[in-house]
Amino acid sequence: MPVLKTNDGTEIYYKDWGSGQPIVFSHGWPLSSDDWDAQMMFFLNHGFRVIAHDRRGHGRSAQVSDGHDMDHYADDLAALTADLDLKNAVHVGHSTGGGEVVHYLARHGEGRAAKAAIIAAVPPLMVQTAANPGGLPKSVFDEFQTQVATRRSEFYRDVAAGPFYGFNKPGAKPSEAVIQNWWRQGMMGSAKAHYDGVVAFSQTDFTEDLKKLSLPVLVMHSEDDQIVPYADSAPLSAKLLKNGTLKTYKGFPHGMPTTEAATINADLLAFIKG
Repeated sequence: MPVLKTNDGTEIYYKDWGSGQPIVFSHGWPLSSDDWDAQMMFFLNHGFRVIAHDRRGHGRSAQVSDGHDMDHYADDLAALTADLDLKNAVHVGHSTGGGEVVHYLARHGEGRAAKAAIIAAVPPLMVQTAANPGGLPKSVFDEFQTQVATRRSEFYRDVAAGPFYGFNKPGAKPSEAVIQNWWRQGMMGSAKAHYDGVVAFSQTDFTEDLKKLSLPVLVMHSEDDQIVPYADSAPLSAKLLKNGTLKTYKGFPHGMPTTEAATINADLLAFIKG
């Protein structure tokens, strides 16, 4: 398996297929690079080089005890882009991965990047604070951690079968295969990484990161997202970006790269080629 060893000795698994302009995908919590299958096959077949890694503690990467925070996530991504000597790369991040992409570009610079897209992403800040009254109460994320620590398998099944893909909506037709694939990816990872990751995705404030970015960034989000509420995320991120474009969807779930892959892929391709 292709594995990168970071400065602190953590082994990061990644996929690297094809040639051409590189597109680097950063996945959401608590999943793995497998969550990008529909995008990687699509863009590979359109002549791009596609790369995706399993975040530390997730998927096939090392289940280390520490470093499950946005600084380490960004540094790991920087190590990958440097090790592969990527140039003119497009970075695409979903959910927590959107935060990872934004923090990486702000922390390590845009020298290797051309564009970025963040999909149903956690920036600017998910948790409710005095400065972010529209955020979700911290108790919501405390409960996430309790569930991960005490009944992770059942909890992941509930998330996949319910709000992540909108399968809990009236008239929805749940896909057992999609639910099981989400659960499989989640259970491959480390409970410790996922527990700590809740703090990373919910309490990291990306406001200053977003302000630093000058490259074109496509912000893609659905008004019906049940995981990362739309009003306190995408429109705010787009306003903070110097060169941001907001693409709003209706009726799509948080996991729209999977359930609405045809639309998401077409919109990403148009952005990359535009």
